[in-house]
Amino acid sequence: MLAENIRINDTTLRDGEQAAGVAFSLREKVEIARHLDCLGVHEIEVGIPAMGGEEVEAIGAVARSGLKASLLGWNRAVISDLEASATCGLTRVHISVPVSDVQIAAKFGTGKADVLERLHRAMNYARDRGWFVSVGAEDSSRADEGFLIEVARCAETWGAGRFRFCDTVGILDPFSTYEKVRKLAGVTSIPIEMHTHDDLGMATANAIAGIRAGARSVNATVNGLGERAGNAALEEVVVALMRIDGLDLGLDFRQLKPLSKLVQEACGDSLPRWKAIVGDNAFTHESGLHADGILKNPRTYEAFDPKSLGENHRLVLGKHSGRRGLTEILQRHGIDLNRAEAQFLLASIRRRSGELKRNLTPEEVLQLYLELSFPQVNSSQTAEGMEQGVSS
Repeated sequence: MLAENIRINDTTLRDGEQAAGVAFSLREKVEIARHLDCLGVHEIEVGIPAMGGEEVEAIGAVARSGLKASLLGWNRAVISDLEASATCGLTRVHISVPVSDVQIAAKFGTGKADVLERLHRAMNYARDRGWFVSVGAEDSSRADEGFLIEVARCAETWGAGRFRFCDTVGILDPFSTYEKVRKLAGVTSIPIEMHTHDDLGMATANAIAGIRAGARSVNATVNGLGERAGNAALEEVVVALMRIDGLDLGLDFRQLKPLSKLVQEACGDSLPRWKAIVGDNAFTHESGLHADGILKNPRTYEAFDPKSLGENHRLVLGKHSGRRGLTEILQRHGIDLNRAEAQFLLASIRRRSGELKRNLTPEEVLQLYLELSFPQVNSSQTAEGMEQGVSS
């Protein structure tokens, strides 16, 4: 069992918005921040003040919204960045520095000593003003282990309140993540925060692995929005911590689906129906075998009760449906068919679903029922001869 004091810190408004083609309006940023606050996230990374202009205006609007969540601004280890954060009225800042050789060479053209000098100067500026400082180690996953530890220890000595481990290009797996974070957590007393990317499809798994290794907070985005293949998905991380590790994070999970929809609308995109937790098919059952199991006991084919998210499972009819699911749906509309009639209608539903390449809506099923001319079947006849495919 993990400690209950895990912090959930959202970066949808910063790293999420960095996804190609995404640009939130001021109104959308404020609305997303309010929904995150209703969910109960502990901290919101509100943006990059150094961008100036509309970004500063939006950050200021969020700051004036009276949210319970802490607000954090992202900065390079540059004094002018921190001055921009001050202009926004922020007193919590994240200072990011590159820690891998490839990143240091590309960004600074110098060496490791210069990274520490820049970080120290920026931290002094922030700490002299009494700010909370989170230090981010960009490209932690490809950094020299000794230097990563040195940066973490220096950050702690210079007054950092948190150290962010960043799998910036998403190259880790949960096993290597666990080992790296376990070593890091063993050499510093300040909390480690996980920031993972999904380039190999393992961002959520890596975030959870880091928490199990000793990290005490996790950085995530709604719907996994973010650079390239995105970040760890907020909804996946928090539900996994609740369902697998039994953590009470103090979040209102009923807010996850509305929040997901809001971010989708702001991005102008939609999610795959099969997206975990918030996808339209997350608790939807079509297969005859599965529908029969769900009707007998929902635990047969659901990892957890969807009511914990303010959702309900639903049955739909399509190519793979069985007689049990069809009978259940028809009975909800006051329609009772005998076995042969149900099988005849089911065959028509399967054909229509194949033609449309989707399941049928309840209205379409009822219309199909009204349109069909059911054959006369003697009571001595069995319906098995009419069955097509697998039903239950």
